[in-house]
Amino acid sequence: MKFKQLILALPLACLLQLASHANAQPAQESALVQARQGFTTKIIRHGQKYPAIPAPPAGVFERVQYKSPVGALSAYVTPKPEGDGKYPAIIWITGGDSNSLDEMWKPQPRENDQSAAAYRRPGLVLMLPSLRGGNDNPGQRESFYGEVDDVIAAADYLASLPYVDPKRIYLGGHSTGGTLAMLVAASTSKFRGIFAFGPVASASYYGTNYNYYDLKDKEEIKRRAPILWLNAVRSEMYVLEGAVGGNVEDLHAMRSQNMNSAIHFREVAGKTHFSILAPANEMIAEKIIAAAKDGGEVEIDSADIRELARRK
Repeated sequence: MKFKQLILALPLACLLQLASHANAQPAQESALVQARQGFTTKIIRHGQKYPAIPAPPAGVFERVQYKSPVGALSAYVTPKPEGDGKYPAIIWITGGDSNSLDEMWKPQPRENDQSAAAYRRPGLVLMLPSLRGGNDNPGQRESFYGEVDDVIAAADYLASLPYVDPKRIYLGGHSTGGTLAMLVAASTSKFRGIFAFGPVASASYYGTNYNYYDLKDKEEIKRRAPILWLNAVRSEMYVLEGAVGGNVEDLHAMRSQNMNSAIHFREVAGKTHFSILAPANEMIAEKIIAAAKDGGEVEIDSADIRELARRK
């Protein structure tokens, strides 16, 4: 779905011009953090309110709360893996209304599996956080702004669990969740690796879908535009999209501005914005578990992309 025609303040050509200047500056990890200091976002409308996250089936998830700057927020976490030791973990940010969660354990079609079920496997801990203003959480939706702090707080919660390896916490997200994951990546080095599926160059491209600030305010828009903060990313990050439709134009635009060796853009032939999820998440889960065992890193190279194109 395309939203660019709705946005008059910063069309893609203008963002590219700003990005060329921003990403040509010396790499600075705290650039987005500094840009947010002293700036207060102004929320002018509110999204739909949802009930509390539903109780999960026993043995699939545990319903927990984690402490964020706006108060206690709800989340699902998979049960403690069997055996001793510390395990790698991943936080997954859903697409659509990323602030709220529903019955994430329900099976979904393989061609559009947004459940992150691939990460519910032995040797790996999965956390699905709801964010401010979602479900019955405190605070209000801030549209890719305060939610950055919530995701970082979720990582702190995971790191505090005695069975989680705090040095091997990853972050993944799809669509709006992928856009948010990129903004988180520009704000912290807490994550071992980040996997952003189908993000956009600027969250403003979603129009009035999921944006509750003034879409004509350039300062609001700039602080929510991943393309402007590529140089701030320090964790290894893979930005993935299916080559069939989706947000391919945004992937190309961000790749054209990228001077950061920590960011890798990957386009998968034959896959869509949705069909990429199941095979790619399965591959990433396998790689995270293998890397934890051998002390290595998660890498997605050209051979992996060819393999993903073949996987159903």
